[in-house]
Amino acid sequence: MAFPQPKPQAPQLPRHLLRTIDCQQGAVRAVRFNADGNYFLSCGSDKTLKLWSVSRGTLLKAYSGHGYEVLDADGSYDNSQLCSCSSDKTVILWDVATGQVTRKLRGHAGKVNCVQFNEEATVMLSGSIDGTVRCWDTRSRRFEPIQILDEARDGISSLKVVQHELLTGSVDGRVRRYDLRMGQLHVDFINSPITCVCFSQDGQCTLSSSLDSAVRLLDKSTGEMLGEYTGHKMKGYKLDCCLSSKDTHVLSCSEDGHVYCWDLVEGSLSLKLPVGKAVVQSMSFHPTETRLLTAMEGRVQVWGAEPEEPEEDAMAT
Repeated sequence: MAFPQPKPQAPQLPRHLLRTIDCQQGAVRAVRFNADGNYFLSCGSDKTLKLWSVSRGTLLKAYSGHGYEVLDADGSYDNSQLCSCSSDKTVILWDVATGQVTRKLRGHAGKVNCVQFNEEATVMLSGSIDGTVRCWDTRSRRFEPIQILDEARDGISSLKVVQHELLTGSVDGRVRRYDLRMGQLHVDFINSPITCVCFSQDGQCTLSSSLDSAVRLLDKSTGEMLGEYTGHKMKGYKLDCCLSSKDTHVLSCSEDGHVYCWDLVEGSLSLKLPVGKAVVQSMSFHPTETRLLTAMEGRVQVWGAEPEEPEEDAMAT
């Protein structure tokens, strides 16, 4: 039987629950894949950061050193270092293998919402409720930041860095893109507090979610709005949005217990993934595969495009 459209198979979506992991670290505030997608980090309200195997769902190491709940984390490209940030106003650089704190950096005047390495892991960037982004040199012994970006008029909720570009989202309703090489700043005004920002995989667009329950796709160079995605609920929580690994779909957490997944071009809802009965706090899309992590309360769920072989005698299609 022939299908009307000669489309090659539609891009797959992570609709099958592969496993649920009870992280045992209080509420999971953020969940993040590492650079190659083989491991993930979970940030707990019990002040711990944990490293897990994605394929087995096993705990590899726990990292303790923060004085309050951990809000975000990132792994270096070579998996040798981690960075994390916390409500205790600090940013910590960790040695993955030993679990030891390499450096504990203070300087933010309030809780630190987001943290990320640059591509070479020579710099950590942290964004805080104090309205600043601080850039820390991971190789020097200095305890002062090498640069402070203080253009935001309210807290920084999210940041992403790719090569020489830094994208920040602020509660002041603005998405700021810094060209760190050229020393330029581009600002897009969205009339609602921003909860999450990211670049598209091809680097041409920016994605931002805000507390008016909308996710917006903007052309990076012109600021023109290319798409607006709605239907989910985001009114009072700082929730994640992201793009699938091939830029085919836009995803967002929601306060109604689902992850919403829209077709990037058409804007239509492709999938409403039922995660549970509470707020989906965080999510992370695999860098190359159709894999999704979601965090709800104290658990992390791993989703895939196909059920795993041992669980079902899945015939190859």
